[in-house]
Amino acid sequence: MPLVWLTALATAALAGGIAWYLAPLSPGVLVLQFAFTPRAFGEVIHLWSPEQLPRFRAHLPADYLLLLSYGLFGYLLARRTQVFQALGAAGRRWATWALPLAATFDATENACHWWLTAAPRFAITWPYLLATGSASAKWLLLLAFALTLVFALTRSEHRAH
Repeated sequence: MPLVWLTALATAALAGGIAWYLAPLSPGVLVLQFAFTPRAFGEVIHLWSPEQLPRFRAHLPADYLLLLSYGLFGYLLARRTQVFQALGAAGRRWATWALPLAATFDATENACHWWLTAAPRFAITWPYLLATGSASAKWLLLLAFALTLVFALTRSEHRAH
């Protein structure tokens, strides 16, 4: 159980630190994550100051630590606690793999962003679609996990009464 809470604390600390570090970027990182086309991606990058693109790139190693942390947290929360017990075997299995899968999409998105921000690559579109598709899948899985967690906590609360 301590490893579950250690990964929770690491996830919160990394997420908070990265959010603080990237706060000066305008437009923000979420806008870049949903830039489906080379043009939209380029518009975000070109609105950043000369210092902001290196700042974005510099956060990516920490973001890999974050995705490892939240992926492990989700796995451990589902496997080593009773939080998702009220959902049965299928719900518990879903909860076990939702955040590791989100982390896989996040890693794909990061790899694409690392490559796309190294040099202008506006002639090919598939990496932009892969990055945005991965970001979309990541956010959907994170949201679905959060909703599953709330649902599981609500169900176990009802069963307790």
